[in-house]
Amino acid sequence: MGHYTYIVTNPKKTTLYTGVTNDVRKRIIEHYLNRGESNTFAGKYHCYCLIWYEAFPTMREAIEAEKRIKGKSRKWKEALINKENPGWNCLNKVVLGEWPPKHTLPDRRSS
Repeated sequence: MGHYTYIVTNPKKTTLYTGVTNDVRKRIIEHYLNRGESNTFAGKYHCYCLIWYEAFPTMREAIEAEKRIKGKSRKWKEALINKENPGWNCLNKVVLGEWPPKHTLPDRRSS
């Protein structure tokens, strides 16, 4: 397990959402399950396509990176993404092993 700062976008790649998590796989699935939900920014704008992430040794460092990224312009964020993922490919399948999630969906009956 690690500590991650990540950027997700919507299928049309018009909106970016930056977040932090200690479980990037679980967080991608949560964003996917929340798509269309107007009570969250990522859900409202269907941001569930992982296009950039970075691991950090501590949560504090991941949060600091998230704050730094959130304070930057869209152009700066695009340059950050382009360094690692110039095609803005959805990395969900790479990270989860499948997409859309079928076997990796959490059991919501216990929630």
